[in-house]
Amino acid sequence: MLIFDLDGTLWDSSVSVADSWNILIRKETGIDRGLKPEDIKRNMGKTMNQIADDLFGDLPEDERYALARKCEVFENGYITEHGGVLFDGVRETLAELFRIGTQMAVVSNCQEGYIKAFLVSMDMAKYFADYEEWGRTGLLKADNIRLVMERNGVTKAIYIGDIQKDSDAAHEAGIPCISADYGFGDITDAEGRIEKFADLPLELERLGYL
Repeated sequence: MLIFDLDGTLWDSSVSVADSWNILIRKETGIDRGLKPEDIKRNMGKTMNQIADDLFGDLPEDERYALARKCEVFENGYITEHGGVLFDGVRETLAELFRIGTQMAVVSNCQEGYIKAFLVSMDMAKYFADYEEWGRTGLLKADNIRLVMERNGVTKAIYIGDIQKDSDAAHEAGIPCISADYGFGDITDAEGRIEKFADLPLELERLGYL
């Protein structure tokens, strides 16, 4: 099974996320925090509570998490309608991997509903057998990787991500990692690397996963 990170690996939704949060925050508080895509990108890979700590650290804890929950719900609807930007080659490469019978899943530290918003807005649901997210289970990425593998009877898998926390989670779950070097961060200890998404099939062949 190929298990993918989402943000920074399959797509960039930072513009839509920033726009949606700014709209909701202005509506709820009357304050324009002026969040930018860069504020979102630097927090990709964190849990939603950790993102709230970074972006709303001036608010009491209960208020910042309550605001984050409202942002998440609004964001899911906004993303479903407006989508994000797929990285070059994602659609074509996933279609080819699916055509040859590759089992695929998505695991992300996002809120509940975010992966579904991705699948719907980008018409990607047909390619993925399963997905899991922090907001649905309350589990961190390594545990969600294990959960998806167990749920699908998988013993051999590889994780594709773009930040060090992705590799850490994959290794904690007992599987290797491929670094998406075009993404938002850096990985120092990945077993494989791709400079663009279309390179994935060749790297999987090299590693013995195709």
